[in-house]
Amino acid sequence: MGHVIVVDLGFGDAGKGTVVDHLCRTGAAEVVVRFNGGAQAAHNVVAPDGRHHTFAQFGSGTFTPGVRTHLSRFMLVDPLALAAEADHLRALGVPGALDRLTVDGEALLTTPYHRAANRARESARGAARHGSCGMGIGETASYALAHDDAPRAADCLSPARLRRRLAAVRDWYRDAFPGGEDVPDADACAEAFTAFAERVRIVGAGHLHGLLRTGNVVFEGAQGVLLDEWHGFHPYTTWSTTTSANAETLLAEAGASAARLGVLRAYATRHGPGPFVTEDPALTADLPDPHNGTGRWQGAFRVGHLDAVALRYALEVTGGVDGLAVTHLDVAGARPDLRVCRSYEMDGERVGRLEAGPPDLDRQAALTRRLLAARPVYAPLGDPVKTIEEALGAPVVLRSHGPTSSDKRADHFRTSIDLSVR
Repeated sequence: MGHVIVVDLGFGDAGKGTVVDHLCRTGAAEVVVRFNGGAQAAHNVVAPDGRHHTFAQFGSGTFTPGVRTHLSRFMLVDPLALAAEADHLRALGVPGALDRLTVDGEALLTTPYHRAANRARESARGAARHGSCGMGIGETASYALAHDDAPRAADCLSPARLRRRLAAVRDWYRDAFPGGEDVPDADACAEAFTAFAERVRIVGAGHLHGLLRTGNVVFEGAQGVLLDEWHGFHPYTTWSTTTSANAETLLAEAGASAARLGVLRAYATRHGPGPFVTEDPALTADLPDPHNGTGRWQGAFRVGHLDAVALRYALEVTGGVDGLAVTHLDVAGARPDLRVCRSYEMDGERVGRLEAGPPDLDRQAALTRRLLAARPVYAPLGDPVKTIEEALGAPVVLRSHGPTSSDKRADHFRTSIDLSVR
């Protein structure tokens, strides 16, 4: 098959996890590389026997024996959350997940201090909350931009340096948020992080190069392209590059390449606040998601009709895809009332394409204001696969009619991406 980059073309929750699980179960990939985000990711996978796990930092192929996970330097690694995730996998009968994990030493560390700062800042926004997951991702990224000594995975191999850097983050948090929630002291945090380093392999960039030379790798993205830190609808975005750019960088450094697979639902969803032009309260009420409910920090799970305008924008900013994976086709088949939005009524005119450009948060904030007032122009959805292919100009190469790998069907003959079962 070769290497594949999996990206979500929406606001997240399109089914990246179940697609990656399918690729690994069918032998199409032996390694999963995570290339953005951190512990806030929530990639739900249901095994054929009904076991369910929400993958955050481990690759979503971990149910398959022997499949390894590599956390690249673009990941924000939370050792405490990673240990809890490993415990849940062990309880599900998946031992040794940590033994199959490697971490790039340059990956930033998310600490309890970043998490507490995230929650304090989001709480202070009141009704103007951005929809953060409350896991400290934005604070980890912003702290690293302002401090050269931000803790990284390799620091866990040097206890004195690790403690010094953790103490600096703790002091920053206490100064910035006096009266904030209690946090562990630097010694306790350093002890836990040092234990993490004793349990997993912390490696250099050359490790990934070796993985790319010796087997097929699937690059698993987190969140969705429409939440991208630079191209999403600011400020309702993530502090992460959610396009395929990070994966492309890692591949280029190794002299390798990969096919790009875009994942989308047959209808639209959004978790938390922000523009959602095709939102339909009736669909939200009728189509609850068993693994995505209202969260304390992220907010409500919202449902709407397929939005071809937003999806075309996502394709443009991520540089296009070689094929599409469409999930939740079973839901679409049972809902003849689903529609597709081919254009918006926006600023007094009909708009079928959103303009993309170089990073400019002021421009993205202006686009957000326009989208909040936009109205969808609908047509019947009809055959969702044909409608999606026509609207997006890319072939559907994987169809998903349910949560497990056995509910997937690959149309590998239609593209250079071979997703067939071996």
